[in-house]
Amino acid sequence: MAHGHKSNEKVVFVGDSRVRKKAVTGPITPPDYSAYPGKSEAFIPNFLLKEWMVGVVVLVGFLVLTISEAAPLGYPADPTNASFIPMPDWYFLFLYQFLKLQYVSKDYVVLGTVAIPGIAFGSLLLAPFLDTGKERRFYRRPITSILMFMSLISVFYLTKQSWDHYQHELKITNTIPEQILREEKAREAAEEAAKSGVPAGQPAPEIPLVDAKDPAVAITQKAQCVACHGADLKGNESSGIPSFHGIGDKFSKEELVDIVTNGKNNMPSFKDKLSAEEIDQLTTWLSKQKAPAK
Repeated sequence: MAHGHKSNEKVVFVGDSRVRKKAVTGPITPPDYSAYPGKSEAFIPNFLLKEWMVGVVVLVGFLVLTISEAAPLGYPADPTNASFIPMPDWYFLFLYQFLKLQYVSKDYVVLGTVAIPGIAFGSLLLAPFLDTGKERRFYRRPITSILMFMSLISVFYLTKQSWDHYQHELKITNTIPEQILREEKAREAAEEAAKSGVPAGQPAPEIPLVDAKDPAVAITQKAQCVACHGADLKGNESSGIPSFHGIGDKFSKEELVDIVTNGKNNMPSFKDKLSAEEIDQLTTWLSKQKAPAK
């Protein structure tokens, strides 16, 4: 069928679209997508290329940041510190708390570590294919919006619950976090260095044990002090375990008796393991451990 005034006009159709084929004399330039209200540009290659370029810029910026600012490392692990409470980084606290729940731990650990995270990951992966509506306002997309708000509330609640539980454990065990303890030790060392005139960072002169052959040394073996304070009885200051060398400068005889009898911080009580005479003999020897007079 002709579409002009001439009945003998030759018409070439493209498929079944009944659109006339026009002579192409130059490169095909697609029209601007703004000419089609409600439509967007093609996902491949237009949209995908722009997203890829943005991803490349972000990745390069992230790599520059990691190269210029080295990641902070934690303190060396101390296997002798029985009071240490392991905690993940803040962005994993909600998963850490989630795995403490009754039905995703112990006998159900596979459910908590594989099944539920797999469902969550699969939901995110399939979300673009399941929610294909054109509506952009969140209150017009109830299912997607409800899932999003539930996820945010769950993450926030589990993170807060995990942190509150950690603070509760610190309180009931009377434990000082390692980073705070190290900051206090560093501040004390700086103050002592300022008083003594020895530059901070230089090793302090070693304080020898006073009367190392005293019978009280046998009591330290009976109490198994070496298990925490080490065979040389120098302890581990970074973990809050004091050294016996110079401990008499830090505590009086009465304070030492109270610590050995009733315990303090990470140190247990020895009133059930040692007699009153042994505690008196041990603390008398400990009170003698002072730095040599200058």
